[in-house]
Amino acid sequence: MLDLQGISSFTDFFIICTGSSGKQIQAISDEVALQMKKRGEMPLSVEGYKQAEWVLTDFGDVVVHVLTPKARAYYDLERLWREGKPVEIPPPAPARKPRASQKATEPPSSE
Repeated sequence: MLDLQGISSFTDFFIICTGSSGKQIQAISDEVALQMKKRGEMPLSVEGYKQAEWVLTDFGDVVVHVLTPKARAYYDLERLWREGKPVEIPPPAPARKPRASQKATEPPSSE
């Protein structure tokens, strides 16, 4: 991920990743869109989905690029936007184990 705040007038962050095939690129793009939708974010535009060589999904403040290895090497977005600050994306938090359901109980009587 590149932080482009103060560098770009059209977005704050680029997320750049690689898929090994057209189907995988589409699957990555679909999952990003699904996860963003769960957070109430819808894409402003999606480009290149059918060709699946480079899918660009624009969420406004975040633009997601999913490219084939060949397209990523050719366009070299990290070099083109080298003024951007690389940002580490933390791994997702581990899923919490569900707690055993607790029945609502009345407070113990003080007899």
